[in-house]
Amino acid sequence: MTDTTLNRTPRGSRLHIAIFGRRNTGKSSLINALTNQNIAIVSDVPGTTTDPVYKSMEILPIGPVVLIDTAGIDDVGQLGSLRIEKAYGVLAKTDLLLLVIDPITGADTYEEDVVRKAMESKVPVIAVLNKTDLYPHIQAGQVADRLQVPVVPVSALTRQGIDELKAAMIQAAPKDWMAPTIVGDLISPGDTVVLVVPIDLAAPKGRLILPQVQTIRDILDHDAVALTVKERELKAALSNLKNKPRLVITDSQAFLKVAADTPKDVMMTSFSILFARYKGNLTTLVEGAKAIEDLVPGDKVLIAEACTHHRVEDDIGTVKIPRWLRQIVGGPLDFKWASGIELPPDIEGYKLVIHCGGCMINRKEMLHRLMTTERAGVPIVNYGVLIAYVLGILKRALAPFPEASGILVERNVPLQ
Repeated sequence: MTDTTLNRTPRGSRLHIAIFGRRNTGKSSLINALTNQNIAIVSDVPGTTTDPVYKSMEILPIGPVVLIDTAGIDDVGQLGSLRIEKAYGVLAKTDLLLLVIDPITGADTYEEDVVRKAMESKVPVIAVLNKTDLYPHIQAGQVADRLQVPVVPVSALTRQGIDELKAAMIQAAPKDWMAPTIVGDLISPGDTVVLVVPIDLAAPKGRLILPQVQTIRDILDHDAVALTVKERELKAALSNLKNKPRLVITDSQAFLKVAADTPKDVMMTSFSILFARYKGNLTTLVEGAKAIEDLVPGDKVLIAEACTHHRVEDDIGTVKIPRWLRQIVGGPLDFKWASGIELPPDIEGYKLVIHCGGCMINRKEMLHRLMTTERAGVPIVNYGVLIAYVLGILKRALAPFPEASGILVERNVPLQ
């Protein structure tokens, strides 16, 4: 069977498992053992792995995971320090950490630092005592006593102990690493949900974007009916339904037309707002919307996207949002843009962070970003919440979520 992108679970919905350890402890060999494939480069030369490497796979019954292979935590030199820093950087997106230990070196300050940093990030740790085929009499008790984490002896070479390690991973994996559902808790079996999907220059040719696909799947998983239309066909589709739909979900850029065409007694929201809740904390992002009115000309605003993509004319992140905010403020703002896997380190200087929907990152990474901005004292809002706010329809878009709508101060003068 062909393994196409559409057939794979997206990386942002996979449990992220980081592999840490000193150089030459067998981290890459362990990945090969867990996957039962030779997908990681194995070498006797220390430092083979440099930057973190991400590998998607399945570990049953955990399901889809991403294994993150990191550089040795005892790397040396200026480049080694940078590699170690990058290794620790993946803790922001890690749900479970496997700390690989060589029986001869045992656990020392290197391993203690890993456990301490993981605990600070609330990441569960399993110590993997590797190379038991070479050192069968090494006892795991000393490592467990020193690190105070579960220890599993294995041989990555012979695969001995791998099944026991998988069982320990299942036990240690956080049960709430993903929100349980995108929309399933808002609907009942047999309900109709109408999804409004504009087909424009920003839509990928021949397919739907990831949040739309995932939402359709979630609706079907909860035994409801998903009716997908373009914004121009919404009014006709609603009039043809025998019963009113339970919910209308729209792309944020069609908010105004969809709000106008959807009866007031039918709940309406957006994909981006659903994902604000699914991947992060909707209440925090609605609080961030309230900070928009406090902006003054010259303030620094960061627009952050979790992935890079081709920009189109009238792009939402580089054109529309800056234009709306300049209209609200009545003058220029100092916009900065960041794309990729990390927020910039100097966010303390910003008055507001505006984040994309986060469909390409996992929930832990999104929550980490929210915590990072909170520690810096900088409000954060996402695209969908901001768009609904500046258009004056956020209150309606939050109707399905009373816990978030209760803190809302609606914008009095909507923008067009």
